[in-house]
Amino acid sequence: QVQLVESGGGLVQAGGSLRLSCAASGRTFNNYAMGWFRQAPGKEREFVAAISWSGGSTFYADSVKGRFTISRDNAKNTVYLQMNSLKPEDTAVYYCAAEGRRISYGSSWYKRFNEYDYWGQGTQVTVSS
Repeated sequence: QVQLVESGGGLVQAGGSLRLSCAASGRTFNNYAMGWFRQAPGKEREFVAAISWSGGSTFYADSVKGRFTISRDNAKNTVYLQMNSLKPEDTAVYYCAAEGRRISYGSSWYKRFNEYDYWGQGTQVTVSS
């Protein structure tokens, strides 16, 4: 079992920044690929970013590329999502997720929320215009 707890959400004006954190406990953190997803009211949960076990590979949705940065600190069992140049359309509940699988070259499983076994409770991000 892996327990995930997100923090860092809040209310910010358009153009502002937030940094989300996801603290993991339980099994060996660096055996897990980590992802961030978000869900706005009335919409499906969508992929935001993912990072490999080592942190050497990162992946982003087109909608956040160049604005968001995912990183991890395996010594602290924590994954981060730095969000810059926020837009009102970024408003959503943000979830981190963990999956004990390698992100192989050319694979895309990390984009699908139903591929992840472990989820946090979510943190609300609201961007005002």
